[in-house]
Amino acid sequence: MYPGMGRGGMNPKKMQGMMKQLGIEMIEIDNAEQVVIQTTDGDIIISNPSISIMRAQGVDTYQINGDVKKVPKKAAIPAEDVRLVCEQTGASEEAARKALEENNGDLAEAILALSL
Repeated sequence: MYPGMGRGGMNPKKMQGMMKQLGIEMIEIDNAEQVVIQTTDGDIIISNPSISIMRAQGVDTYQINGDVKKVPKKAAIPAEDVRLVCEQTGASEEAARKALEENNGDLAEAILALSL
């Protein structure tokens, strides 16, 4: 075993000292509750995050660990589609919208689902 190293690697305080000498600063964010990354496909939600920021040469790099949940983006249902399903089935707007959402916006499937 090398001096200054424990079972898991280098002593964290010694590592921070060496990083500081190299101009690298580590910052911990302790009070974060949630991190949300919004993408075109949906959101990535990280609960109970542990966040570290490494600042080197004027660039911040974020490291985030936590409980990850992916939430797909729902397609917006056009009002015209809701009206059409209402007209074809006699359903309420709320029922028509729900049927369209459950059938990924497919008009024929929503109408069929409400007609059964």
